[in-house]
Amino acid sequence: MPSLDATADPLRGFIDAHPRLFVLTGAGISTDSGIPDYRDDRGAWKRSPPMTLQAFMSGPAARARYWARGMIGWRHFSAVSPNVAHRALAAMERAGRIELLLTQNVDGLHERAGSLNVVDLHGRLDRVRCMQCGDITPRETMQSRLQDANPAWMAVHATIAPDGDADVEDVDFSTFATPPCTVCGGILKPDVVFFGENVPRGRVDTAWAHLGRADAMLVVGSSLMVYSGYRFVLEASRRGLPIASINLGVTRADSLITLKVERTCAEALAPYA
Repeated sequence: MPSLDATADPLRGFIDAHPRLFVLTGAGISTDSGIPDYRDDRGAWKRSPPMTLQAFMSGPAARARYWARGMIGWRHFSAVSPNVAHRALAAMERAGRIELLLTQNVDGLHERAGSLNVVDLHGRLDRVRCMQCGDITPRETMQSRLQDANPAWMAVHATIAPDGDADVEDVDFSTFATPPCTVCGGILKPDVVFFGENVPRGRVDTAWAHLGRADAMLVVGSSLMVYSGYRFVLEASRRGLPIASINLGVTRADSLITLKVERTCAEALAPYA
């Protein structure tokens, strides 16, 4: 690990001074992998907010729209690779410097970079869950089923969106066939936490336990506008833990942050890879 030199590089000084970091990551860490983020440097939405659970479960039309966009976007999403920031955090974990890596992302890139002690707060997009029987299948299997049922849609090209889908508009989604669960015929949904859905209690409890053993918190690539992640910063601040943030633009927790680094995640963490 780099040696302590807080004068030349405050982030280096912060990381070296705190050997048990509780790390929270957001969409900004994956932009250098080619996955768009959600918000601009003022914390405002760059596009329409993501699908809510209520909308997804409202009827076949909403689910057809979601899965059509997802089928098109998955071709790009499944091909992305971890970037230097993901690899840096994996290296820091191997060096024994990370108490827990809690990610708000659903891309699985931390695990692919080699991080082991990861809690996927909002789930993983590479899994699909049946809302009726709970059966879990790989997303690649769902992709094959979607493509087999909708071959004409494979010619559609669109702008990639943050959650593994694509910006597809002004088309008739009623012609899109959404496969049901092969076990019970139920509704299939990505195994991720949609807006309006609760994060599973076990993930939150695990994160709280690790936060209690940390000596500082490092936020990487998150504006913290979503409460599910922001609450951990609130608690870290309440406990008096130093908090560093690597993020371009404002965050919801600017008043609580000890050290703010306004650089890309890849640039800031490259020395640790």
